Amino acid sequence: MHPILRTARPHQWLKNVLVFAAPGAAGVLDQPRELGITLLVFVSFCLASSGTYFWNDVLDVEADQAHPTKSKRPIAAGEISLMTGRVVGTLLPIVALVLAGLTGRWQTIVVIAMYMAITLTYSAIWKHIAVIDLIAIASGFVLRAAAGAVAVDVPMSSWFVLVTTFGSLFIVTGKRYAERRDLGDDASGVRSTLGEYSEGYLRFVLAVTCGAALVSYSTWAFETKDFAGTDLPYYELSIVPMIAAFLRYALVIEQGQGAAPEEVFGRDRVLQILGVTWVIVYGLAVYS
Repeated sequence: MHPILRTARPHQWLKNVLVFAAPGAAGVLDQPRELGITLLVFVSFCLASSGTYFWNDVLDVEADQAHPTKSKRPIAAGEISLMTGRVVGTLLPIVALVLAGLTGRWQTIVVIAMYMAITLTYSAIWKHIAVIDLIAIASGFVLRAAAGAVAVDVPMSSWFVLVTTFGSLFIVTGKRYAERRDLGDDASGVRSTLGEYSEGYLRFVLAVTCGAALVSYSTWAFETKDFAGTDLPYYELSIVPMIAAFLRYALVIEQGQGAAPEEVFGRDRVLQILGVTWVIVYGLAVYS
């Protein structure tokens, strides 16, 4: 794979599927216009996130060179010059905002701009502040979901926002927990905040966020069923694969994985089956 494409991290684009969450839950993805707009937002987020990865690698080049795996990144390894990284990292976000404007909703531009602002300032500010670094990364997932909602002009339930927030914090904390265990005493030298996090503290955050996400999702499912006025049990049944997916991911983290969530979702067949099952059950609830 070309170094520029590797720096763009196409495997990370899986995260941007979250833009389909709100339109899908609102039942509008079967409408060509709304589906087209959501796809446009997805592409826009892919370009925006890739652009921020270039700047992240430019700003973190020295720290990455000291990291056991990040030292292999093209910019840290010298395969791409810092100037090239800056140019590509600037062009991609500009194109992303242009595409966001094609949705016809200024709110879409604002949400994607907020995402880029938080992500770009993360390397310089937020990553050095314990707890805030977790919230900053998790906010990126929430903004992805918000972008899909504002682009097609559908409301976001308060419970939906809470599910996205706590679920994101759970995954981000799991990543830090895995990094903390992998790096051990060298953790603070690679990432300053890792020296402030103990494994016990991160386990506590994992337990809190997992429980909060599952309670929020269950409440959202029952609330949505009441709003839809259906007697079919699909909304309630969707809770089962959701709980199983959280518990499975918690097991994966405890087994020493989770430092790269996208890789976990890409190779864990049980998580994939649970994800497909949830999509089918919730899809039946919304579109049947």
